[in-house]
Amino acid sequence: MDMDTDETAKGEEKQGKSVVVILVGAPGSGKSTFCEHVMRSSSARPWVRVCQDTIKNGKAGTKAQCIESAMNALKDGKSVFIDRCNLEKEQRDEFVKLGGSTQVEVHAVVLDLPAKLCISRSVKRTGHEGNLQGGRAAAVVNRMLQKKELPKLSEGFARITCCQSESDVQSAVDAYSGLGPLDTLPSGYFGQKNTGAKVQLGIMRFLKKTDGPANTESTSKSVLDSNASRITEEKETSSKGTGSLSENSRKESREGEELFVGSIGGDVSVNNSPTLAFPSISTADFQFDIEKASDIIVEKVIEFFNKLGNARLVLADLSHKSKILSLVRAKASEKNIDSNKFFTFVGDITRLHSGGGLHCNVIANAANWRLKPGGGGVNAAIFSAGGPSLEVATKEQAQSLYPGSAVVVPLPSTSPLFSREGVTHVIHVVGPNMNPHRPNCLNNDYSKGCKVLREAYTSLFEGFATIVRTQAKSPKGSIENLQAKLPESQEHSDGASRNHFTNSDQKTKREDPHKYERSKRSKAYQNDTEDSNTGKPNLSNQSGGSRTKSWGSWAQALYNTAMHPEKHKDAVLEISDDVVVLNDLFPKAKRHVLVVARCEGLDRLSDVHKEHLPLLRTMHEVGLKWVEKFLHDDSSLVFRLGYHSDPSMRQLHLHVISQDFDSTHLKNKKHWNSFNTAFFRDSVDVVEEVSSDGKAKLKDDGSLLSMELRCHRCRSAHPNIPRLKSHITNCRATFPSTLLQNGRLVHAPSNVSIGP
Repeated sequence: MDMDTDETAKGEEKQGKSVVVILVGAPGSGKSTFCEHVMRSSSARPWVRVCQDTIKNGKAGTKAQCIESAMNALKDGKSVFIDRCNLEKEQRDEFVKLGGSTQVEVHAVVLDLPAKLCISRSVKRTGHEGNLQGGRAAAVVNRMLQKKELPKLSEGFARITCCQSESDVQSAVDAYSGLGPLDTLPSGYFGQKNTGAKVQLGIMRFLKKTDGPANTESTSKSVLDSNASRITEEKETSSKGTGSLSENSRKESREGEELFVGSIGGDVSVNNSPTLAFPSISTADFQFDIEKASDIIVEKVIEFFNKLGNARLVLADLSHKSKILSLVRAKASEKNIDSNKFFTFVGDITRLHSGGGLHCNVIANAANWRLKPGGGGVNAAIFSAGGPSLEVATKEQAQSLYPGSAVVVPLPSTSPLFSREGVTHVIHVVGPNMNPHRPNCLNNDYSKGCKVLREAYTSLFEGFATIVRTQAKSPKGSIENLQAKLPESQEHSDGASRNHFTNSDQKTKREDPHKYERSKRSKAYQNDTEDSNTGKPNLSNQSGGSRTKSWGSWAQALYNTAMHPEKHKDAVLEISDDVVVLNDLFPKAKRHVLVVARCEGLDRLSDVHKEHLPLLRTMHEVGLKWVEKFLHDDSSLVFRLGYHSDPSMRQLHLHVISQDFDSTHLKNKKHWNSFNTAFFRDSVDVVEEVSSDGKAKLKDDGSLLSMELRCHRCRSAHPNIPRLKSHITNCRATFPSTLLQNGRLVHAPSNVSIGP
């Protein structure tokens, strides 16, 4: 029986409540690991683990011995983990009775992980305390899961946390690790709310089905830990414990540390004030200095207070160790900012309502300039939680964003964020980048960086103010009217994000805007299309190009080179009246060149019509000429010529790429799938389609880029890029028949390895 004997609470005049945490889960769900992690991380509260497998001097004992051991620990003022399966109500009843005293709370942590995972762990493990391992473990787990009864508050629990993923489990670990001797967690059910839902399938049935249980969406990762996380933070910055959360939730800390709304309990859910929850912009992946960032946040909050009426601003962060929250809290207190209108919160920004009762009708996303999912962090989480409808709605508003700007996106009612969390709008905002491994790095130029960050928060809060004003004019509770009216209050310009907020942009036009250091790709080609008045790259596409897509500054590089090749002689391989040829700066194969059209108004393949057919044929012929040159140097190479359905760079360009894909720049699934799915349109097919139909067929479904990784020759699936690269280096299978037709592959006559 493990015991944490760190008596950090001694000397306290008050004594907080002890907690009995009854772990509920099948063998292999991670109950013992959960206990170990909490006991190792907790420095302020003594814990005892009671495990029936080891209760009798390291050997298996009885339930009665477990109860006796738990009672002794509680008498000593310790908190207790009951490390048993406890999958049935009858098995839990005696332990729930340990909470008979007013000084003891009984919690349940349900590790409701997939049956397949539990069985896999149980079968593979060795040296298990109860010797449940190997082949017989599968049958035991299966049998237990068939009888599983999820706990209910009516059984006598003060709090139940249901974890259905490993991230949920980690959130629960953080919550209990952060408990100090006087601290408590809010009561209630966190996670799977439907306790009557069907239990997980046993492994025997599981293997017969391709789909898992219907109700597996977890909500417990959200704010179930916001209070525990807050507790840990406040202990780091305060010399005193917080006491009972329910008693102190409305009291302003003398140390200047505002309590999180998550501690208020049910009161937050009835507050109908418009609320914006936003993350700290640029301080995570973009590595902006948090001291400077905290100053700017507080400065901008003060600036916008009078414009927001009764609306609230909430700075949210997932980590209970967040330094930015501590800094902002302290500085907000120094400025005497009303803590009812601005406060900080620890939790998942996508689950604030379902997990902690904090209703935020607007959330902000620290987006990337392309407004695309991925990249990890807040951006990935919000796009994932918002579902496909958020992606579609975002594209309708803008295609890209400058650093320092924001765009308001009304959420369709089909989005899970709308239906589950009550979020009506997402505001995407892009801040300055100080990370040299990301595009547009400012190289520690904090003069520019602070200016851009101020503009970012200005754009964000102006967007929220627009929503608040519109909401005030709409009938109470009329979310549909709010969403319908909002776009009219925004200034649109062909979907260009730069015109979404009038005041901010007029200010930008008056001042010299920031000329960012470009990514490696755009450093090779200077931006030649800056507006003569503002100095900003001209994204208006007035040349007649694509009217439905805006292009970021570095995405203009190919256009600039095509229009002014004389300025880029070092980069250009060939210049003619119709095209320029240059190496791809991040080649995805041994040989990878771009044939770029020099025709104004051809931003991408969707702009091509029948009158451009001669140009397409010219581009194809130029590509073939370069293939011939490459094959003369290495006859073993095989080439494809084609276009991306939805390119990331402005100006129509043809990829001429060898099929070895031997390149250090090929790093992720998107890179691979952009050349090896229907997203890549073969040049010969494009020419035929434009000739017969007047336009090319586009395969620009974003899901193509996230498809599983498959070898382009044998079509075998691989889990990651390194494994795929290792395979294709040795794969000698013939290419698929579709590529062997119509001249889609180009190779030397002597190369017989490509097909039959």
